[in-house]
Amino acid sequence: MRNSTVRAVNRLTARWAAEAAGGDGDGEGGTVLTAAGVWPLLALLADGAAGPARAELAEALGIPAGDAAAAARELLAALAGVRGLRAATGLWAAADLPLEAPWTARLPDGTRGTLTGDPDSDGKTLDAWAAERTDGLVERMPVALPEGPDAVRFVLASALALRLKWIRPFSEYPQRMHEGPWAGRELVVLHRTTSLLDRAKVTHGPAGPVTLLEVVGDTGVDVHLLLGGPDAPPGTVLTTGIEAATRARPSTPVSLLPDGNPGPGLTVRTVRSESPEPWLSVATPAFEVRADHDLLARARLFGLESATDRDSGSFPGISSEPLAVGSARQSAVARFHATGFEAAAVTAFGAVGAGLPDLRYRTRHAHARFDRPFGFLAVHRTSRLVLAAGWVTDPLPYEEPDQEAKEAEEAEEAEFWED
Repeated sequence: MRNSTVRAVNRLTARWAAEAAGGDGDGEGGTVLTAAGVWPLLALLADGAAGPARAELAEALGIPAGDAAAAARELLAALAGVRGLRAATGLWAAADLPLEAPWTARLPDGTRGTLTGDPDSDGKTLDAWAAERTDGLVERMPVALPEGPDAVRFVLASALALRLKWIRPFSEYPQRMHEGPWAGRELVVLHRTTSLLDRAKVTHGPAGPVTLLEVVGDTGVDVHLLLGGPDAPPGTVLTTGIEAATRARPSTPVSLLPDGNPGPGLTVRTVRSESPEPWLSVATPAFEVRADHDLLARARLFGLESATDRDSGSFPGISSEPLAVGSARQSAVARFHATGFEAAAVTAFGAVGAGLPDLRYRTRHAHARFDRPFGFLAVHRTSRLVLAAGWVTDPLPYEEPDQEAKEAEEAEEAEFWED
């Protein structure tokens, strides 16, 4: 995909994240958003728009409207080529709605369907498409289908679904938090240690330092966790992190940082050790975040102010029938856990060496801990395209396992060994 398109999508991500992470009701327990799913649809609308709507959409996109359809097709094709990522578009139009052939010819490959005018039937069709294209992560199409004069004439939709496994899994433990906004809560906390110190970095932005932790995925997509200072605005932390993760803002790796606390949640020390190998230990809560976004609530951000004007049609390139944008929404979900991690028990008796260890080496030990609200990004490693961004305020609580189920499992295991 073109660098100019990646930069344009990332700019929209940063602007949207700066507003949405402020806790404005888009989601409970944080938020998650995917500008990479919105940008191609805005581009396709811009291709068929005229007048002020075309100019506003082009400004929101960051590219000329005349280049928008080709850029949308190229972006969606590139996304579909990312391992572990599914990308799809769909168009459903009323049977009596005339569509302009040049516009439909420039659409990306995808579903083409007809709206019957029956809200129940059409709703089931759209919901089934959303669920199938996202592997069940999003079960409903985020569009209302009223009857009468406000009936929807066509629906243009995109779906993105990303699944990856960590290259190195986390260990998962229940842990009670003793300080900060989660004090007193028992959470599912993920732990991992690596000798690669520079998976953690520190950057500086308008609200001070931000610690970034890169968690490497197996599909060419990595997740970056972002922790700012206790009083840093979430939107500023996210925009600073986006700039650093996409290499638009410099950052300093842990191996070049001084001992002490060079970044939020980050401790670095030089210690005597029996091994020359440095290590970085990480502790972060698991989380699941869902959010529903009304894009028209930020119509200016998405270039949709004039596009919603029903007094005059803004999309003559799409249809000879006057059309206006009546609704624009996104439903999104993100989960961070010990993906692909499977537990096993190994018991071994071994001989250990006796005597005091030989602490002949001086090496760096670093610890990154995410114990208050933090941000996250999913970033395509090669292009640096941000696929998803979000903010975590309510991590997953630890829940005691079902005791009856546990006892039944133990009895079944005992019976197996007796046989």
